Amino acid sequence: MPKRYLFVDMLRAKQHKVFAQTASKGKSSMGWFFGFKLHLIVNHKGQIVDFALTTGQVADNSKDLLNKLLEKISGTLFGDKGYLTTLWNNFLKKD
Repeated sequence: MPKRYLFVDMLRAKQHKVFAQTASKGKSSMGWFFGFKLHLIVNHKGQIVDFALTTGQVADNSKDLLNKLLEKISGTLFGDKGYLTTLWNNFLKKD
């Protein structure tokens, strides 16, 4: 599940200048935000195996994102329903 990083309240997003060229507006289960999403893959010990930092507008089930995150992964994989796509299903059938 991606963790959203809120840099600016949505009411002040137009005034924001630090990440103005890279951060973007996105929607999560908590509502709208302006910032980034951090996608993590951790192993059974809680160690980070891979990660991706995306703008707020990148969908959790983006094919490019999932290809990057899943290319080196093998074994059992768990995720929330935000990641369910045909690409995810193809990964599960790979073993």
